[in-house]
Amino acid sequence: MKNTILFCTGLSGCGKTYFIKNTLPDGLFYNLKSATTRDMRAGEVEAREYYFRDEEYFNNTPLVTKLWVNRDFWKPGDKKWMYGVPETEVIPNLGRNFTYDVIQPRYVRQMIDWFNMHGLDSAYVYKIAWFLPPKNNFEIAAARATMPNDSAVRHANTCSIEDFLDCDLRPDYILRPIMGQMDGRLMQYIGALYDDMLWRRSKGADRPISNSR
Repeated sequence: MKNTILFCTGLSGCGKTYFIKNTLPDGLFYNLKSATTRDMRAGEVEAREYYFRDEEYFNNTPLVTKLWVNRDFWKPGDKKWMYGVPETEVIPNLGRNFTYDVIQPRYVRQMIDWFNMHGLDSAYVYKIAWFLPPKNNFEIAAARATMPNDSAVRHANTCSIEDFLDCDLRPDYILRPIMGQMDGRLMQYIGALYDDMLWRRSKGADRPISNSR
């Protein structure tokens, strides 16, 4: 009997965040937030979209995932473009279903390895949804550019089938929500999770999801 981590993987501008906010039923998943060194954008709120932190935070804080996405382009004087999910974001919420919005499959692997290392694979099943980008993906992403070498970084941070295979991962679902193309199997799985949540609420019970669903 397991809860679910739904990994939403894909390039910027492919619809991951929109899917999480507007398609998933309220209360079914807890969306894991990352800390980041990037500047806050207009409309963002501390601890709602991200935890906005400095580089020292990443050197001293236990993290489940750690991403330095402009590593290959960084030079002294540049700001390091870093993201990572703190352990303090995960541990207090264990026992809930999670979503994790991330570009590269290698960071999916980081989180799975962390859960397995802590014996949590007995409590969680991992589902990977691969969001395919629209043709104008980089034009969409460029409009939000805030970091040094933004365009080069976005081209270097890929999400391809080779990236999944390099991490010994296979996508469970493939979606293109911006084009209206959803994976029926994923929607069925989410429906089963939602039905179970309603059942537990009606009984005042905590009945985890079976891994067989």
